[in-house]
Amino acid sequence: MPVHEKKVYLTFDDGPAPGPTEFVLETLKQYNAIATFFCIGDNVQKHPEVFTKILAAGHAIGNHTFNHLKGWSTPLHTYVDNTNKCEAVFQSYLSNRLPLTDHHLPTTDYRPPITNHQLFRPPYGRITRSQIKALKEKYKIIMWDVLTQDYRQIITPDKCIRGTIEATRAGSVVVFHDSYKAEPNLMFALPRYLEYLTAEGYTFGKL
Repeated sequence: MPVHEKKVYLTFDDGPAPGPTEFVLETLKQYNAIATFFCIGDNVQKHPEVFTKILAAGHAIGNHTFNHLKGWSTPLHTYVDNTNKCEAVFQSYLSNRLPLTDHHLPTTDYRPPITNHQLFRPPYGRITRSQIKALKEKYKIIMWDVLTQDYRQIITPDKCIRGTIEATRAGSVVVFHDSYKAEPNLMFALPRYLEYLTAEGYTFGKL
């Protein structure tokens, strides 16, 4: 991102997931940090109450496909349709036209804040040129420059936080994962990362 100040852009992929996502939300709140959540559409349908917590806290959301597809091995039309299916799930909540198949839903008078739901991040960072061409008119495709590797079980929590701090600079777009696979490293690294950056005078922005 453009460097005008000491600001980083925290992003969280693969949620929402009960437990990890709520831990992230509470930790962000403690440090007065804002972030962007790249949500999987299927997870939003499974856990709508957690998705609405993200919206209610004022964070941005982005599309991460409905089924976390690998772009390099997915036909163009399938990839685009899956991305649009995720977008349709977002729209159903943002417009308060909620899917009838869901339960534990907000009441009919719930009005989530307006958020930027036209962001897109390809799962695994894998996307073809034809997929980019098909999506770029509707979505702003967001990659990253700092990958925490919190999802890698061979990465220790200490190595996760040290590597993330070393890679961060002003304007960085940082990827964590609010998922069960990443939870051990996430719970160790995220609060320490926020504490370190805050002490160093960084602020946090959403995309």
